[in-house]
Amino acid sequence: MSALARLAELGIELPEVAPPVAAYIPAVRTGNLVYTSGQVARDLTGKVGAEVSEADAKDAARGCALNALAAVDALVGLDAVVRVVKVVGFVASAPGFTGQPEVINGASELLGEVFGEAGAHARSAVGVAELPLGVAVEVEMIVEVR
Repeated sequence: MSALARLAELGIELPEVAPPVAAYIPAVRTGNLVYTSGQVARDLTGKVGAEVSEADAKDAARGCALNALAAVDALVGLDAVVRVVKVVGFVASAPGFTGQPEVINGASELLGEVFGEAGAHARSAVGVAELPLGVAVEVEMIVEVR
């Protein structure tokens, strides 16, 4: 089943590609790889483990992954994706918060739902002091394409 058909089956619509807020483009292809820029959850600000719950941050990571998929779709078409190679997630974390892997599971689980085994990927989940625009979560990815 194609990725777009799977999204439709899941009742998920890709969002519009988020316009850049600085000097970059949403995604770039080199050879058979597409790298997305970091996609942020603009509607969720603050520190996870303080003013933002882990559950809300996990939902935001899922949204970030959808934004990244929209960038891939706009560049090469989502059905060109062969596999998800790597996901990097950043979590604006309150002191002592160590649940970054669970937060970024929001992105990883979505990719598994959409791509099945081809959605299994290498990953980093990093806690940071601040993210652009004060957001709580940012996700970027690398995908292999035809």
